[in-house]
Amino acid sequence: MKIQKILFSFALACFLLIGCKSEVKKEKLPVQKENVSLAISGMTCEIGCAKTIQSKLSKKEGVIDAKVVFTDSIANIAFDANTTSKEDLVAFVSGIAGGELYKASIAPKKVAHTCTEDCKETCQNKTTATAAEKACCSVNEDGTTFCKEDCKMACCADKIAA
Repeated sequence: MKIQKILFSFALACFLLIGCKSEVKKEKLPVQKENVSLAISGMTCEIGCAKTIQSKLSKKEGVIDAKVVFTDSIANIAFDANTTSKEDLVAFVSGIAGGELYKASIAPKKVAHTCTEDCKETCQNKTTATAAEKACCSVNEDGTTFCKEDCKMACCADKIAA
């Protein structure tokens, strides 16, 4: 009986040692970075809405960087395409707060208006710009300043006429 207990204990120990060493290791794929801009409707404030969405996006697996611009109702997201997709991100944002508040969609690529140097300078110098001029300016993902489509500044008159 004593020999049976010893053999059983030895067999159990061998089984555990062999079983624990054969863990399946996931192969780590290199990061395939992609960018997407999401149009988000339903945001009513910058701190409560935009910052919450940005915080939750930043914590999502596969998201490298997320910036939510409240004034433009846009989320600019850099993500790993091996981990998540554009459609997953749209569904994720739309599901924040129980899916009742926000609706997200992939923002169409806009061809930015080419502003004159004076216009760019006005946009970049937000301290001297008027409220209407400030409302016309926005910033791309890459940090370049551009005028929004509905800009009414004099330097954008050629865009409105076109």
